[in-house]
Amino acid sequence: MLSMKSKYAIRALMVLGAADGKMLQSKYIAKEADAPMKFLEAILLDLKNHGIVESKRGIFGGYYLAMPTKKIVVGDVIRLMEGMLAPIRCASINNYERCEDCADEASCTIRHVMLEVRNAISDVLDKKTLAELLTTQTKILDKKSR
Repeated sequence: MLSMKSKYAIRALMVLGAADGKMLQSKYIAKEADAPMKFLEAILLDLKNHGIVESKRGIFGGYYLAMPTKKIVVGDVIRLMEGMLAPIRCASINNYERCEDCADEASCTIRHVMLEVRNAISDVLDKKTLAELLTTQTKILDKKSR
C-alpha cells in the first residue's frame, strides 16, 4: 500500500517538474501538491538529502529539481519514502528480512506469491519517470478541459 508520504513526495516532484527549473517555495509546493506544510518540509528534506531536489535559502530561495525529470524514477522515490516496494520483508530485494514464523522459506507459497507481486510492481515503477507522469498528467488535463 502506498503511504501518504510517498504520494506527497510524488506530487511535490510533479509540481517541481512542471515548474521547468524554476525555484519554488515550500509553501507554494504544499498548496499545489495538496500536502500539509510541515509534513512536506520533512519530505523535501529527505528528497534533498538523497540528491533529488536542491534548495536555496533566503527570501528568494526555494526548491528545484536536482536532475532532469526523465532521470527521476518513481520506484526510487517510493523506495526512498517507504524503504521497499515488496508487500512483505521476505520478498524485498533491498530490505530483505526473514519472517519469524517461516519454517522453510524455500517452500513458502506466500513468499513466492509476494515475490511475484514485488516483481510486477517493480516492473512498472522502475520504468516510470517523473517526465512520463507529467506527460500523462497533461494528457488527462487536456481531456478534462474538452
